[in-house]
Amino acid sequence: MKAIAVEPGAGTPTVIDIPRPEPGPGEALVRTLRVGVDGTDHEVIAGHHGDVPVGSDRLVLGHEAVGVVEDPNGTDLEDGQYVVPTVRRPPNGTNAYFDRGEPDMAPDGEYVERGIVGAHGFMAEYITSPAESLVPIPEELAPLGFLVEPISITEKAIEHAVASRSAFEWELESALVLGNGSLGLLTLAMLETVFDVERTYCLGRRDRPDPTIDLIEELGATYVDSRETPVPEIPDTYEPVDFVYEATGYAKHAVETVDALAPNGVGVLLGVPEPWTFEVDGGRLHRELVLHNKALVGTVNSHRGHFESAIDTLSQLPAWFTDALVTGVYGLEDAEAAFDTADGVIKTAVEFDGI
Repeated sequence: MKAIAVEPGAGTPTVIDIPRPEPGPGEALVRTLRVGVDGTDHEVIAGHHGDVPVGSDRLVLGHEAVGVVEDPNGTDLEDGQYVVPTVRRPPNGTNAYFDRGEPDMAPDGEYVERGIVGAHGFMAEYITSPAESLVPIPEELAPLGFLVEPISITEKAIEHAVASRSAFEWELESALVLGNGSLGLLTLAMLETVFDVERTYCLGRRDRPDPTIDLIEELGATYVDSRETPVPEIPDTYEPVDFVYEATGYAKHAVETVDALAPNGVGVLLGVPEPWTFEVDGGRLHRELVLHNKALVGTVNSHRGHFESAIDTLSQLPAWFTDALVTGVYGLEDAEAAFDTADGVIKTAVEFDGI
């Protein structure tokens, strides 16, 4: 069967032939339909993140997938059922994090991630997966099922941010998304249409005309150009915000988020930056956090419950938004285009089989 793989650092994904997998006990065989491409894929391709499985010299890419059950193999799944696979798996058998249903909270060394680190991904015509790691999705949502994984990341981020404020009465009235890539835009749409946040802002570094700015403003949010208004200046130019969602991987934003927060606010950090040393006024940062009851939360990955919530969220996103967000779905013969990062590209996917 065909798959898309990369030698980390080689910089070029290639279509290869690999054997079709056979499901083991408790696993189902899934025919892959579509697999999304995101920033993590590009980091893996460049060799900045991730690792190949033991004994392999390359990694099959892809962690945002939707497929259809080809062989339930005695599991509770049904033949022809549409499913979205979760990403993390235990490295050797199982461990306490997976036993508790909390794979997203496992530390390094206690997990592998399909298509990212230590396990082949979903960019193949067929995959196998434990049934408990396959989340059913309604047929009508299947064409956009590759958006479930990134939405699940935000489901967890918001859940943890809200939990950090649960000791007192906290109202989420204003929010700032740092980053106008596909994850930032999905999060902005969730804040606007699902969580009904009154005032939203999205920070980027793009010149008009630009399709992401058009999306931001059509959602009813305010676009903030970081070249004109850096994050620490947002409170004076616009307002201090209750919630900051950092999706840039720009290390300074982790510190600057504290400046953008209103008293009692919370910032959630998702970007994974390269090492970078810079000066910080630690005393001022400490005072801001303590005297104004601010919080920073780091979060990565998501579990099955977040995937289930993400499917519900996907059903609530307006069609005009998802139509504009997904700028290309490409077959294997044109798969190279799915990895294009040119201006105008927002979210792409590789299609292995029609839906």
